[in-house]
Amino acid sequence: MIDLGALHTQVRDILETGEVRAVVGWRRGSRGMLAEPVTIATPEEAETLVWDPTCFHNLSLTLVEERKKPSWRPGKPIAVVAKGCDARSLTVLMQENCFRRDEVYVIGVSCAGSGVLDERKLAQRLPGVEPDSAAFDGDAFVCATAGGEDRIPARELMADRCLECRDAHPKLNNVVFGEAQPRAFDPPFAALARFEQEQVGVAERWQFWQRQFERCIRCFACRSVCPMCYCEECVVDSINMAVGADTTAAEKANRIRWIERSASRADNIGYHMTRALHLAGRCIDCAECERVCPVNIPLRLLNNKLEREARVAFGYEPGASIDLPALVASFRDDDPNHFIR
Repeated sequence: MIDLGALHTQVRDILETGEVRAVVGWRRGSRGMLAEPVTIATPEEAETLVWDPTCFHNLSLTLVEERKKPSWRPGKPIAVVAKGCDARSLTVLMQENCFRRDEVYVIGVSCAGSGVLDERKLAQRLPGVEPDSAAFDGDAFVCATAGGEDRIPARELMADRCLECRDAHPKLNNVVFGEAQPRAFDPPFAALARFEQEQVGVAERWQFWQRQFERCIRCFACRSVCPMCYCEECVVDSINMAVGADTTAAEKANRIRWIERSASRADNIGYHMTRALHLAGRCIDCAECERVCPVNIPLRLLNNKLEREARVAFGYEPGASIDLPALVASFRDDDPNHFIR
């Protein structure tokens, strides 16, 4: 369990001493009991921070967005309250030199016991009901409503990524709250294994994904919420081009467009497959892309497939250590190379 008072004290202290310039955490949001990301810069605001099973956002995204601003200047670090998956995300970003280690102060919070709950599962379990709070008692989520308390088994509400979490205790941290406890639910890639058992043949799986991608409205919510999609220009909506005095209108009009912006099935497939390949060896399974998808495309399955391939073929675990090179930047003599001719 996390001592919220101790967390508040830590945040207040590092802001008072000027050790950090700001702290990114969660506060109670405007949507009932659900938490929302917040950035605070004064010690007095420390008391507004919360930690509970509704803190599902990956806060490393806030740092990525801050880094893109023209006003970004290296200086005192920014502190981030980070779960295990958030800390792995920060590790990958540091491996890729998006940040230096001394630019980020990591306040680790272990969610080894509770994980975080899934909004959709909660809505299905308590249709039409807006709980006032949710707490984890060791075996179940206790949701307080106007009609009393509902005690719901953890498996029925916990996010799928938390059911399969490999390490809920943040290894990357300046200070950490909570204990490293095992979470005895599902083994890694359990949902992917179930999918492969249900969709046995290649043709059957391809038909499944064609149906999924056909529903995509290309809102780019999955790209916007992903900390690893930090490119200044995306292949999907490329806008830059080296234009000189001699560049003709025809040349501008005929520049390469790898993927059209239209939400057709073919272009949707191109977009999602390109994004998945760009995340190979980088996705840390925060599943934010799947959470924000308005049409419920199971994007986590796609990313898990490539994550498992990286682990099986290369023994690589994204976000495991800041001292390791990125998957695509490393080579070992014993790496499989049967595809090399």
